[in-house]
Amino acid sequence: MLHAAPVYYGLGTPHGDGSAVVLIPGFLCPDHYLLPLRTWLRRIGYESFFSGMRINAECPNLLIERCLNETIERALAKTGRRIHLIGHSLGGVIARSIAGQRPQDIASVTTLGAPFRGTVAHSSILRAAEMVRARILKQHGAGVLPACYTGHCTCDFVDSLQRRMPPSVVETAIYTCDDGVVDWQCCKTDNAEADFKVSGTHIGLAFNPSVYTIIANRLAQTYCAQSKRRPRGGRVGSQPLFS
Repeated sequence: MLHAAPVYYGLGTPHGDGSAVVLIPGFLCPDHYLLPLRTWLRRIGYESFFSGMRINAECPNLLIERCLNETIERALAKTGRRIHLIGHSLGGVIARSIAGQRPQDIASVTTLGAPFRGTVAHSSILRAAEMVRARILKQHGAGVLPACYTGHCTCDFVDSLQRRMPPSVVETAIYTCDDGVVDWQCCKTDNAEADFKVSGTHIGLAFNPSVYTIIANRLAQTYCAQSKRRPRGGRVGSQPLFS
């Protein structure tokens, strides 16, 4: 359906301003399943970047420090302007945390089925999350906090996630009531202007033509809104995690 949709070829959609978009994959996923989204973003006029992580099965705080901050710096250096983050599922939760940590560098955050308000997930996801947590503690030991990969952790990732989204960052939350993996009610901001419901499945959000249309419109709206208020000058300056 995506390859048959006009939006995938940039028809009838607003085109970008050359700003950077960093894509963050979901739990247990590598970057490359987001290749259609990355290719499409480039097609409509954005500089799109993969996150740089091998697989999203690591302490989120370490992923941000070791992979995502480096990717964000590359994106900033290439475009010279604030960047957009798009995260699928857990990737969206990570994106919101990054925006809380470095709002001066982030123009917008778009989440696709991201349970950032408290994760209620399918039992198989909970079991996988416990396995990932055990591996993190075994591999990193004293390098991570004892409550790592839980809602009780006190690292920068959890701390920034619990803050309000900075007013300078435009947020968009896309969700589906037929999610099947996480509780869709945890994927909303409860701000009617920021929440967008689509039909489809959790995994399918990354390949959904309706999602692509929303992304194109929201990125364009972000650019227009921030252009009006941008100053002249340089760059603007132990419970499981899944429960």
